[in-house]
Amino acid sequence: MSEARAALARLYRPRKFSEISTQAHVGETLKSAVAHNRVAHAYLFSGPRGVGKTTAARVLAMALNCPNRGADGEPCGVCVSCERIWSGKTSLDVIEIDAATNRGVDDARDLRERAMYAPTEADRWKVYIVDEAHMLTREAWNALLKILEEPPPRVIFVFATTEPQKIQQAAPPILSRTQRFDFRRISTQDIVLRLQHVLAAEGIEAGLDALMPIARKAEGGMRDALSLTDQVISFAGKRVTPEDVRRVLGLIGDELYLDMFEIIVERRHADVFRFVDRMIDDGYDISEFQRGLADAIRNLMIIKLEDVEKADIREDLRDRYSSIAHRIALGDLLRMLSQVAELDTEGRLRKSANPRVMLEALLLRFAYLSNTLELEQVLTGAPPSAPPSAGPATPARPRATAPARESEQARESEQARESAPLRRGSTPEPAPAAAPARKPAPAPVPENAPASSLDEAWRELIETRTGIPQGMAIFLKAARLTEGETGQLVLEVPKGPAFEKLSADPNTRAALARALGSKLNRAVTLDVRVEGAAASAQPAPSSPPRRFTPEQVKTDKLARMAREEPVLGKAVEEWNLELLD
Repeated sequence: MSEARAALARLYRPRKFSEISTQAHVGETLKSAVAHNRVAHAYLFSGPRGVGKTTAARVLAMALNCPNRGADGEPCGVCVSCERIWSGKTSLDVIEIDAATNRGVDDARDLRERAMYAPTEADRWKVYIVDEAHMLTREAWNALLKILEEPPPRVIFVFATTEPQKIQQAAPPILSRTQRFDFRRISTQDIVLRLQHVLAAEGIEAGLDALMPIARKAEGGMRDALSLTDQVISFAGKRVTPEDVRRVLGLIGDELYLDMFEIIVERRHADVFRFVDRMIDDGYDISEFQRGLADAIRNLMIIKLEDVEKADIREDLRDRYSSIAHRIALGDLLRMLSQVAELDTEGRLRKSANPRVMLEALLLRFAYLSNTLELEQVLTGAPPSAPPSAGPATPARPRATAPARESEQARESEQARESAPLRRGSTPEPAPAAAPARKPAPAPVPENAPASSLDEAWRELIETRTGIPQGMAIFLKAARLTEGETGQLVLEVPKGPAFEKLSADPNTRAALARALGSKLNRAVTLDVRVEGAAASAQPAPSSPPRRFTPEQVKTDKLARMAREEPVLGKAVEEWNLELLD
């Protein structure tokens, strides 16, 4: 029976400092320290998994104990000592400890006692490599403090960890007793270059379009990339294709994301359900799709902000990506990315009993996104622009001449509102924003319809705007209407344009009184006062005190903003905007 084949991650583990991928700041420093005999007694190697922390520790041990070491501090990598250390075989002078299973104070005391013994030969070094060092308990660290402060001669400790902050919390003094090296994630391009070198040495053919998905899946870890490659070639043999990679690793092809974006930009809302059905029928994992979705949106943003050449996408898909990127507003892409990140951070998709519905809801929110309306557009009087995918722009028509279209747009906008500085549309769940947003016009109420109460009549009048003078509705939203003792109605209006016009113009006041009378089915006399002023006629005892609801607070705030900025006030009135939460 033939000997088992070694995994690529072990077979192609670096043997020299110069071979540790993209960690030159570590390799060059350690190599120089060995060459000039300035090696520290303790090191802390921190960084993501699979980026070379344990490998660097082994290469350091090899360099210190290599009889054929070069003048530059590099080990030869092939002598008996280097071979044993590199392969992880038993060595009396290089001891690797897994702190995840040897984390207690007794284990630390045992390590401390063994470290007191000298190396096997006078010219050798004893190196202790402690992996997953953040798993050591506070008591175990305390047991090691003394020996780290005053270590025996020719003894070196290397602590490797993915979570250095835990060491900071458990044993802060440790950090001052070690030299710390932070290992970086390895870039996708560097991983691809390394995979090309490894596969060429193995006599395996693989194109860039097959290696790129593997490199992305590895998420910056060379060990993971080599392990994934091992998995793929076990299935594909001597020639690896992109389809092999997708089938073995369950990856989502960029073509699927492009199909989804075309549905979104063309506002084909019903096709969202058919798209998710097809994806599930083809065996794709919903969580895997969601993880790749963030990368796809990110690439679209890079294309809009820089150039298609800067995006991490296949060359044959650049035209499709570029076309879609120019059909989606940058603000919409940002909100899409934020929603995907929120779903991933909270883990709602993974925890959900029905992730399919959550994905469909997410994609529908994408498809209903409206264009962003910048505050600058409002202040300059520029009208909201149509979505890029909506076709040629058409002249705007007065609201009264197209009630059916306005009603349809209002219903769609009610389902589509997402967080934005100032935008058209709204959703049942308000999202954070810091400026007004347009809301759909309410259905008209017949002028002679009876009102059950004074408050209801006033609310209907404000909502329908029937008989309200142009430009005053936004300010009257914040007004308070009560019944006076002598039969007149007392209208308390916030100080501003509305109060000034009602006070100075009897015709405007009379028109408002007639409109209100039509709701109450009786003649009305209005006594207009500035809000907060002393009343000459006290309200009836049955009149309820004014309650500051969240809706009232938003109304008051929008009225104040409109008073302070007349152009904004005109835009609010003209476009029927409201303030988001």
